[in-house]
Amino acid sequence: QVQLGESGGGLVQAGGSLRLSCAASGRTFNMYAMGWFRQAPGKEREFVAGINRNGGTTYADSVKGRFTISRDNAWNTVYLQMNSLQTEDTAVYLCAAAPRFIQPPQYDYWGQGTQVTVSS
Repeated sequence: QVQLGESGGGLVQAGGSLRLSCAASGRTFNMYAMGWFRQAPGKEREFVAGINRNGGTTYADSVKGRFTISRDNAWNTVYLQMNSLQTEDTAVYLCAAAPRFIQPPQYDYWGQGTQVTVSS
């Protein structure tokens, strides 16, 4: 079983930056695909960014060029660097893990989320 814990959310002005962290408990973390999702009030949860076990990344069109996902396998941690934040980025950001070696990744484990609020 995998447990995930997000941190790094907060309040930032438009144009600013935040770095989110997600710590995972799995001892085979290096084999997991990891992802970041977000959910704004009144909206469905949406995919933000993903990273596979080899470091390959995928981004939603809305964040391409602004957000960067990365991982540190030695510390079982995945990051989301968010630059040029916009008010539209305001949401609860959730970390997810896909521990099974299948494609496309099936995210079986989820963190509780961390709030990101971008003010104008």
